[in-house]
Amino acid sequence: MIRGPMHPVKSQVNPEAIVDLAVIGGGPVGLYAAFYAGMRQMTVKILDSLEELGGQLTALYPEKYIYDVAGFPKIFAKDLVTGLVEQGLQFGALPCLGEQVKTLEHIPANSTTPDHYVLGTNRAVHRARLIVICGGVGSFTPRQLPIENADAFLGKGLSYFVKRVEDFRDKKVLLVGGGDSAIDWANMLAPITAAQVLIHRRDKFRAHEDSVDKMMKTRTHVMLWHEIKRIEGNGKIERAVVYDNRTNEETVIECDCVVSNLGFVNTLGPIKEWSLTIEKNSIVVDRLQRTNRVGIFSAGDICTYEGKLKLIASGFGEAATAVNFGKTLIDPSAKLFPGHSSERT
Repeated sequence: MIRGPMHPVKSQVNPEAIVDLAVIGGGPVGLYAAFYAGMRQMTVKILDSLEELGGQLTALYPEKYIYDVAGFPKIFAKDLVTGLVEQGLQFGALPCLGEQVKTLEHIPANSTTPDHYVLGTNRAVHRARLIVICGGVGSFTPRQLPIENADAFLGKGLSYFVKRVEDFRDKKVLLVGGGDSAIDWANMLAPITAAQVLIHRRDKFRAHEDSVDKMMKTRTHVMLWHEIKRIEGNGKIERAVVYDNRTNEETVIECDCVVSNLGFVNTLGPIKEWSLTIEKNSIVVDRLQRTNRVGIFSAGDICTYEGKLKLIASGFGEAATAVNFGKTLIDPSAKLFPGHSSERT
């Protein structure tokens, strides 16, 4: 069963058959890879360890605006996922959810089967002639607040992501971080919170300049060179003590909620054991999105190459490149470029 948005097209993929393509990762880039493979009349399975399609967009911030996808001035993550699922499944790709891929085995061609890979998950075994790894940042967990009593307030005012914006209405909020997520949440929450403060340990932000400019025009009180020292409260957050990391001067901030956006700790997990070239926890690919193993491609945030930009928009192009070159690998008679979609009848 596919939870969340789904398209009425029922998959015609035989779960036991060797499919043309296994897409590892059901996030935006993986869904686009499935769509493009469908355009090339390839049979597809989508394997994801989560129980829902959409990756981080669904799991972490469904009500966060996405600004850098072509065609949308801004769009809620959950709405983008709805469109991507409809697009990605329209040709009958088979989602296999709640399945973490653990093992990989290469099977050379013989008299009865073509050259292919066997993927073992915690639930099943899958066979595919090609693989495109679109696993985002891999397995991820939020980077914890570096204070002793953080765990005691988890779910009692402390959050590492925002699932529902309405949960913060009329609340006094402290945001921690200086990246895109922290700045975007500051901008989204400002109209509904009773008051909000953002602290950042430096005077430079790791966010888009326009987003920072917009935040500075909201009523968000920004405290640079500040870090959190401790959280206080009786059974729930009532205040936080922050300090200036240049002078150690402390400030008490009355708040109901602390939203920490210090990034994620990610790991490639079993993928590290697949004899792929890995660089700084990313899969190295060439300009054709090929890994060092024939028939295995990668696209999206999980891969790296010179000049790599970790954007959803970039990942879409990488997925199309991987699928097109993969198609010619298993079908040498196929054209590399199938034509523009607008030319389809």
